[in-house]
Amino acid sequence: MQSQLRIQNSLTKKKEVFEPLNPPNVGMYVCGPTVYSEVHLGNVRTFLCFDVIYRYLQYLGYKVRYVRNITDVGHLVDDADDGEDKIGKKAKLENLEPMEVVQKYTNNFHSVMHQFNILDPDIEPSATGHIVEQIDAIKKLIDCGMAYQTNGSVYFDVEKYNKDSHYGILSGRVLEDLISGTRDLDAQDDKRSPYDFALWKKAAGGHIMRWNSPWGQGFPGWHLECSVMSTKYLGETFDIHGGGMDLKFPHHECEIAQSKTFNGVDPVKYWIHSNMLTVNGQKMSKSLGNSFLPHELFEGTHELLDQAYSPMTVRFFMLQSHYASTLDFSNDALKAAAKGYKKLMNGLKIAKSLTYQKEDVEVNEKAVQQINQIMENCFHAMNDDFNTALAIGHLFNLLKKINSISTNNLKTAELGREVFDKMIRFYQEFVEDVLGLEEEKLNNSEGILDILMKLYSEAKDHKNYEKVDEIRASLKGQGIVLKDMKNKIDWAYEE
Repeated sequence: MQSQLRIQNSLTKKKEVFEPLNPPNVGMYVCGPTVYSEVHLGNVRTFLCFDVIYRYLQYLGYKVRYVRNITDVGHLVDDADDGEDKIGKKAKLENLEPMEVVQKYTNNFHSVMHQFNILDPDIEPSATGHIVEQIDAIKKLIDCGMAYQTNGSVYFDVEKYNKDSHYGILSGRVLEDLISGTRDLDAQDDKRSPYDFALWKKAAGGHIMRWNSPWGQGFPGWHLECSVMSTKYLGETFDIHGGGMDLKFPHHECEIAQSKTFNGVDPVKYWIHSNMLTVNGQKMSKSLGNSFLPHELFEGTHELLDQAYSPMTVRFFMLQSHYASTLDFSNDALKAAAKGYKKLMNGLKIAKSLTYQKEDVEVNEKAVQQINQIMENCFHAMNDDFNTALAIGHLFNLLKKINSISTNNLKTAELGREVFDKMIRFYQEFVEDVLGLEEEKLNNSEGILDILMKLYSEAKDHKNYEKVDEIRASLKGQGIVLKDMKNKIDWAYEE
């Protein structure tokens, strides 16, 4: 029997049995991109993490409503909620309309997500599409005395909130310690406290993105949009909320404070955060020159790369580490991932080609037991806080059984039709539907491969070994190896 799904809850710091609010329905909200620059690899890891969670919950039979927002206004220059909106700033620099910037980088984001086979969310709301709702939420916060207006801006009163609730409950921070270690913030006399955060900012002269409000022309703060949109589409309390580790504080901390204030209940049951990427042991960052854009990986153009790596190789590489642990990029690790990915794909190719052959043989009870246990182990791994790394290890064990059938060391009839069909279906679904790995088609079409294999077979029959070696070498240069089977010639990806 499959074990219960357990999730490491960032709020309680414990692994908890997953119990949805309204089973079999699950509500999941993930903080999406701020669309003013190209997607970086750290962003990809976060969205890939939640893509697998989304896929696996669906695989288990849950009906998931997955919401991932687009931040197209309100993401300010620094954590103090001061300065210019980044999208407005980018629009000025590139001499574009802000919505041109938004569309350009939203398209880039979607393109990168699809390259990594990351599924689209069910709902993808934008901050600019919910200005009215954000204004209404601010009114509620003012009415209940937890927000204050000053000089056309509105701020959340963190110290007042902290008297009856814990601001810092998610990140484990203590407000008194934060305040005591805080520098005075110039040009922020409007705030009662340096840790009060903007709900609405007055638009200064020349600020492009602005809307009318009861407090004058301005724009919403960054933190408010997620509270408003998650509530609108998932309810006052929903199941899963997450993002990158860097969002724990202040973004998610502010979300909890806002949502709990205007809804009166804790907003989320399970908080999940993915960890950061490192490169050769160093934190990945632009300033260190070790931050990769996806296309630099695919083209091999970054100075730290020995070669190009395909999207599925990178996806497989990321899946080989638990989402909550740091993941270190290196050429050696990526090359190893390329081999592992090709091995899984070769297995998928074999699995799809196998058919059950009825023979008069006894059932191999030991093999049946091993196969059932391996499949169960995959579930145990994924049910242990979505441990894709461990699940992949078990899949390789299952692949050994599939290869044994392919080489006639194990007959399909020894497993019985039910177990054989279950194993083949399970392998395909776990690789493709749960892990989201797909075969990357070669530039060579299947038809050309068939012709080359026919020429190879003819050369062998005529003992033209020079031609045999030539064809083998040519295909190997394209990442293909030929396999001389007992009854046929087949091909596989070079591992």
